[in-house]
Amino acid sequence: MTLDRSKLWTGDLNAKALEPQPRVTVGLYDTTLRDGEQTVGVVFSPEDKLAIARALDAAGVDRIEAGFPRVSEDDARAISLILDAGLEAEVWGFSRAVRADVEALVGLGVRASVIESPISDGKLAALGVSRETMLERIRAAISFAVEEGVRVAFFGVDSTRADLEFVRAAYESAVEAGAAEVVVVDTLGIATPEAAAFLVNDVAERLDYDVPVHWHGHDDFGLATAAAVAAVQGGATWVHGTVNGMGERAGNADLVEVALALEALYEIPTRLRLEQVRELARLVQERSGTVHAPWKAATGDNLFTRESGAVASQFHDPPAIEPYASEVVGATRGIVLGKKSGLDSIRIKLEELSLVFPPERHGELLDAVKRAGTEKRRLVSDGEFRRLVNRKRGRSSID
Repeated sequence: MTLDRSKLWTGDLNAKALEPQPRVTVGLYDTTLRDGEQTVGVVFSPEDKLAIARALDAAGVDRIEAGFPRVSEDDARAISLILDAGLEAEVWGFSRAVRADVEALVGLGVRASVIESPISDGKLAALGVSRETMLERIRAAISFAVEEGVRVAFFGVDSTRADLEFVRAAYESAVEAGAAEVVVVDTLGIATPEAAAFLVNDVAERLDYDVPVHWHGHDDFGLATAAAVAAVQGGATWVHGTVNGMGERAGNADLVEVALALEALYEIPTRLRLEQVRELARLVQERSGTVHAPWKAATGDNLFTRESGAVASQFHDPPAIEPYASEVVGATRGIVLGKKSGLDSIRIKLEELSLVFPPERHGELLDAVKRAGTEKRRLVSDGEFRRLVNRKRGRSSID
């Protein structure tokens, strides 16, 4: 969707620093239903996965990884439900470089899948498999999948810690076997943004820029969004991620954060409907039984909520206190009351609740709000504020 740039208040520094800038639309590949479910303690039912897939589709996500059918019967059923849902998004599967995994996907009617294989020496040693044996497995699984009519994106597990020459050999072998796309994978989230751009560009160059390159990254060092954006700068045309950054350990790149950064800061288009992302984030939280920090970028509850009196004094001028309009991500603006409130906070809240209270006594009301917020160590609710106002009015009539 085209982002209304009049609702962005980010200044011109980024444009000065970034030009010239690529403008190719970046595809979004969501793996909430597979990699996101690897979050400790999270179990999605098939019905949960169908509901999330429909929400992802409505939000404009291009590809939805429906799951790995050999994990369980429930996973296979979820894939079937999603395939039958008539979504606009492409439905992808997940497979190891194992013939039986591919057969399970084919049996369900999946027509596109990533096929994964470890390619770092550390992973290979842990599995007791040689480089050549792994290359043989990659070729065999991909060629079989392609023969069965499956579009394959080869997924090189731990590629950011692998020997560069073997990375090149693995991706070349995958493409020679029929892989139509490849995924550069930062399995443990160790790549700096610069390294992400370097490796993506190296793989793309090795494949003569003829094969679409994806980026799949994790957030162990808090760089997942930055690395994903850098990977796009390096030539990636697809970015993998999850809703709310769910995933194993520190999670995956948050697909919403990545899309917002690309669109708003880099002017690189995606097809995500940003105005729907907060509803999507809430749905995933509900279905997964997880919560995320209220200050989280793009979808956090606190982004457009103001407690500070100093900020409340500028509340009438959104560009002064916010980097983009709340409606960009489907949010609403609001004032809350507590220890950090100021006189403008009181005035705005009185107007919001249609309460009348003498302006010359707003200071008295502010003192009561600050005292209550400090004692309770939380915000003062609208109901509590109403009672404070009524109490102060009552005292005034007695006086």
